[in-house]
Amino acid sequence: MANKTTAEKLATIQKGYTLEGATIELGAAIVDGELHKEAQVRLPLAMMNRHGLVAGATGTGKTVTLHMMAEQLSAAGVPVFLADIKGDLSGLATAAAGSDKLKARTDSIGQVWAGKTFPVEFLALGGDGNGIPVRATITSFGPILLSRVMELNDTQESSLQLVFHFADKNNLELIDLKDLRAVIQFLTSDEGKDELEELGGLSKATAGVILRELVNLEAQGLERFFGEPEFDTAELLRTAPDGRGVITCLELPTLQTKPMLFSTFLMWLLADLFEDLPEAGDLDKPKLVFFLDEAHLLFNGASKAFLNAITTTVRLIRSKGVGIFFVTQTPKDVPADVLGQLANRIQHALRAFTPEDAKALKATVSTFPMSDYDLEETLTSAGIGEAVITVMNEKGAPTPVAHTRLRAPESVMGPSTEELIKSTVGGSALLAKYGTAVDNISAYEKLTGKGAAPTGGAAPGEPPVPGTSGQPGPGQAGSDQADVDVDAEARRIEEEILGRPSSRPAPDRGAGTDAPSRRAPEPAAPAGGGMVGDLAGALGGALGGGLKSMVRSLGTQLGRELLRGVFGTSSRRRR
Repeated sequence: MANKTTAEKLATIQKGYTLEGATIELGAAIVDGELHKEAQVRLPLAMMNRHGLVAGATGTGKTVTLHMMAEQLSAAGVPVFLADIKGDLSGLATAAAGSDKLKARTDSIGQVWAGKTFPVEFLALGGDGNGIPVRATITSFGPILLSRVMELNDTQESSLQLVFHFADKNNLELIDLKDLRAVIQFLTSDEGKDELEELGGLSKATAGVILRELVNLEAQGLERFFGEPEFDTAELLRTAPDGRGVITCLELPTLQTKPMLFSTFLMWLLADLFEDLPEAGDLDKPKLVFFLDEAHLLFNGASKAFLNAITTTVRLIRSKGVGIFFVTQTPKDVPADVLGQLANRIQHALRAFTPEDAKALKATVSTFPMSDYDLEETLTSAGIGEAVITVMNEKGAPTPVAHTRLRAPESVMGPSTEELIKSTVGGSALLAKYGTAVDNISAYEKLTGKGAAPTGGAAPGEPPVPGTSGQPGPGQAGSDQADVDVDAEARRIEEEILGRPSSRPAPDRGAGTDAPSRRAPEPAAPAGGGMVGDLAGALGGALGGGLKSMVRSLGTQLGRELLRGVFGTSSRRRR
């Protein structure tokens, strides 16, 4: 380190950051205390899906850094998702005004600066704030993430998974909190005690604990976040008409008091994307870059299942073209298995005021490659808007560590006006789609009989749907109706498994049938079973009697099985 001259150190940085493809410009290097605008530090756009970490003490400029990166990603046609906890990222929709101080800074690092606006979509969890309401159904949120929100222990989490399993098997749609509450109340009632006993790992006492936690969630007003219409995470992948990536800004004005819900909801968005997106391999630029601010909230007190699910998602979603940047105070906030997946590092200043801070500083330094800097000194003396950077180059190797003065954003580093945000939300194409909550028939209505449509009896070999005793099943409507149901089931399986419209003629539901006017939507059948739909259609159409009943039972069983991902989530769409 001491043997290198300033020119040699500078040459190392210049060579390490000379890249061929499109890049995100981060700033200019500082070597031996001097700023060198000829030594530009940048991040390859193609490597953004290798994930990253933006860390640093409070007030060192982490939010401004992700602001600046989001602008350049949008300009490159890459959609961005970020959570606005403090409310100052809405300034992306407003062009910044220049000043002498700003010009001096941008000139010193070689930045050609001009005030700009960027295409921003404002979202709000459940409509809590100025933004398009974002909701998720309980069934798609899944038991692992919901357990995280309710702070259940491992045993209670396993029990909640059994409740979801019971609802899945019995065609009880879990849309909002009252649906889940109704299912648990049924299982703990005299009427449902037999079903409760069949769920061997679920005790009545544990079910009661979960029920009380649900009541607590409702008391906190969290029922607004669960319901329909469910937000389609594909909306995060949009580009503006001019080709720039849309920056989706999730407004969280009151979520400081509900940090667990906030962090867990972000993981639901990621999990849903993970389940829906196809494999993409290496791309010239990512499909989406996700910034998870206050990342430590994800991991504090997390269960082993939750941590494993995060690690799996981070490891595998790269190949689907999605990059994730965790934003937090120190690398120790992120578990080692996750930290090992983060190839791009932007480390702002750290403070070492306590022995614990000193340990964190040493741990942070140990995670960087060998460099020409005294990193302990550099990290404790770096100014606001400066960071120590190493990223993955186009060949997959780490770039030289560079103390960098970062570029300035071209939009307002602060909130946009409330009038602008409201007008942006009012003019959004998403408002008509998600603006008004709906309450479709689901588990609550079926179990309580309030406004429920008949659901019919269970197929042979299936457990009965609670609350439907005495109602005629589809098989009781006559052989013609049974034929119609078999054909409809075959069409549904073929379309959902094969991912294409069915080639079979649509079933004739004539005026003489007494089928329910609205059938509960069925979960998707397991992937990889495309021949099941063809087999069901062939057998159902060609054979009769017991074999037809067997095929019908097989189709219904497949239809009722929910595929759940690493978080126990379901990507089934009910819109």
